[in-house]
Amino acid sequence: MNRREAMKLAASGLAAATAGWPAALHAAERTSKRPAPGDRKFRSDAVEAKITAVKAELGSDSELAWMFENCFPNTLDTTVRFGQLDGKPDTFVITGDIPAMWLRDSTAQVWPYLPLIRDDKPLQQLIVGVINRQTRCILIDPYANAFNFDSEGSEWDHDLTAMKPQLHERKWEIDSLCYPIRLAHGYWQTTGDASPFDPRWQEAMRLVIKTFREQQRKDGPGPYSFLRQTTTPNDTLNLEGYGNPVKPCGLIASGFRPSDDACIYPFLIPSNMFAVTVLRGLTDLAKATNRADLAGEASTLADEVNKALKTYTAAVHGEHGRVYAYEVDGFGNQLFMDDANVPSLLSLPYLGCAAATDPTYQNTRRFILSSDNPYFFKGKAAEGIGGPHVGLGMIWPLSIIMRGLTSTDETEISACLTTLVRTHAGTGFMHESFNKDDPSKFTRAWFAWANALFGEFVLKVLHEHPQMLKGIAQS
Repeated sequence: MNRREAMKLAASGLAAATAGWPAALHAAERTSKRPAPGDRKFRSDAVEAKITAVKAELGSDSELAWMFENCFPNTLDTTVRFGQLDGKPDTFVITGDIPAMWLRDSTAQVWPYLPLIRDDKPLQQLIVGVINRQTRCILIDPYANAFNFDSEGSEWDHDLTAMKPQLHERKWEIDSLCYPIRLAHGYWQTTGDASPFDPRWQEAMRLVIKTFREQQRKDGPGPYSFLRQTTTPNDTLNLEGYGNPVKPCGLIASGFRPSDDACIYPFLIPSNMFAVTVLRGLTDLAKATNRADLAGEASTLADEVNKALKTYTAAVHGEHGRVYAYEVDGFGNQLFMDDANVPSLLSLPYLGCAAATDPTYQNTRRFILSSDNPYFFKGKAAEGIGGPHVGLGMIWPLSIIMRGLTSTDETEISACLTTLVRTHAGTGFMHESFNKDDPSKFTRAWFAWANALFGEFVLKVLHEHPQMLKGIAQS
């Protein structure tokens, strides 16, 4: 069987599974789930215009249009706190039902709005506020993943690590420092505006590079360690809080995955690939702002990590041939799996880390979307990738959305959208995860990252496959 035949077989299997799923909600059941206009945290004319345009394309009474209207503005409606700090725009973005700002989530939550900011100056200033707040967070502690609005502390104050009142959680994750660079570079590419990239931002970027360098662990494990008193092993790091050992090779060690679960082998491959991608973007941005020294540091580190990736990334799977490993340790150990959280192996083309047509990526994709991936679940309601974070049998909509975003097969894309329409349990929103056999058993009713990514997916399909999307809306 060739690659194209294998893709079509997988896509048709996913599509066939939708046949017995719950029917769509009746139009009378689909009332708006948005807060009342006066209760919304931020209003964007461009976002409202986009919602109106999409509803006109899909039909205002379709379930898909209703879900888009609920999900796409959810970050602005419910999670942002926009104001001024030190005379500059400041935007604090909570993740949803956890009142803290993750560097990763805050970027992902506002990312779909970037194409709209040229025509909406207040929205542009809100994005600048996110960049400014992320800069402030990195300067507080580059090893932290989640931050408080001020110094209110958190339930994790007693973690055995260098906690501060401004921190919500201090789990070291490579991607936490990658996402702010992605947002800065995306903003600059969209607007050409370099004004947010002032000396404080440049200081933060140097601290990012310093932290990445420390976690290459060439001179020992570095300054970061983390221990938590817990009965959940993947919520803490072993070996006195430094995690499993690595053999220094140029890769960057991560304590935790983007799921906030501990790495087994600290060289987390998707995050290292993401680091190379954003360091290339930082190089371009630093050059454009006449910071040749910063550009040189970013470029040199990107080259070093990329060289190590060429040696340590690829693995040979017994069933799927040459694939990307999920984690390695430099000693020759490799972990075969994928997790729903992004960066993931599935998401590599979405993040600009690999071509969708790359043969190794295609092999990896077939592996992670099969029962050979220990965290690929297939049940009565759906199939998709989960992870250890919420347990076995729980599918994350993030993985279904990402499968669609990285697919070139219309049958597969259509099946992903249909799955999402049939598994929101009547809520009109995406969730963190749902049970593979019963979508009414879900976690996190208010998870803004997944809502934002769903909106991004709908817009991409509407742009590239409009007739297909209209067909789903009318079914």
